Amino acid sequence: MGTHKSKRIGILTAGGDCPGLNAAIRGVGKTAIVDYGMEVIGFRAGYAGLIEKDYVELSESHLSGILTLGGTILGTSRVKPFKFVNEGDDEKPELIKQNYHDLNLDALVCIGGNGTMKTADRLAAEGINVIGIPKTIDNDVWGTDVTFGFDSALQIATEAIDRLHTTANSHQRVMIIEVMGHHAGWIALYAGLAGGGDIVLIPEVDYNIRSVCKKIEERYEGNKPYSIVVVAEGINHPKKISAAAHIGEAISSYTGIETRETVLGYVQRGGSPTPMDRILATRYGAFAAQCIAEGNFGTMVAIRNNYLETVPLADVGGKLSLVEPDNPLILKARKMGVSFGDEYEELG
Repeated sequence: MGTHKSKRIGILTAGGDCPGLNAAIRGVGKTAIVDYGMEVIGFRAGYAGLIEKDYVELSESHLSGILTLGGTILGTSRVKPFKFVNEGDDEKPELIKQNYHDLNLDALVCIGGNGTMKTADRLAAEGINVIGIPKTIDNDVWGTDVTFGFDSALQIATEAIDRLHTTANSHQRVMIIEVMGHHAGWIALYAGLAGGGDIVLIPEVDYNIRSVCKKIEERYEGNKPYSIVVVAEGINHPKKISAAAHIGEAISSYTGIETRETVLGYVQRGGSPTPMDRILATRYGAFAAQCIAEGNFGTMVAIRNNYLETVPLADVGGKLSLVEPDNPLILKARKMGVSFGDEYEELG
């Protein structure tokens, strides 16, 4: 009677960092070790660690005390192994496959956003057993209702808007706050509503700057001498300046009302994850370990209507989860007088 060989798995975090990565690593690792008796290693600096065979053995003790930590104990990078494959440079994918087999791995868990999932799908096509876990503060990974990291960024952005209300009121100014979101306006939409923003500009809704200014003038004439404008970084604007600066200059020029801009930037990606993100990342991680035990590979773990499920990685890559212009939150906000910069299309 032969002895049963325990599975050996690898974990990596790739792309931009965000709160909850360590909670996800812990969720995968602890479940794999405690419940399934697996061996776990962690690759440093995302796919770079997989290419360079730079890894660390992860015992249960390594995974203790990291639940509340921001960032990632494994480090991350934006290395893309398949970037130049079409130009004949297939060395990195071959190194990955070789290292995967040399390390006797049975599966690889890739934690990241859209680019990470796209690469994970390519690795799955190369014959590697891959499970993806979706993270990003932008909440734009297709196939899941929410990514971990989003709730933490939302809390940071909302708190910043709360603080701007008091100084805007004191000085009777227009305060513009720019949040992250290159293609998706989830942070701007949610933080704008949670923080009582008067105007919310997102990439998915085309705005008219004269419409934005008219809204501010109407508020001013209605004895509301200050306004909060929440903008996503990815709205249409000249690339030489920030979105907030562009909107601020235009408002000041058209209305003569004093404006100030605040760009939150990387503050949104730092610090300890919120309880909701800790729970979501833990659920994702534990479910990923379960998927490995069940042999459910080539998939990304997802949550839909608060139920965990998997979606094929092939369906995820190259797609984005964007805010639909008729999103119920937008419709409700409009009914309360929130402007999305498109109310007066006839203005030029």
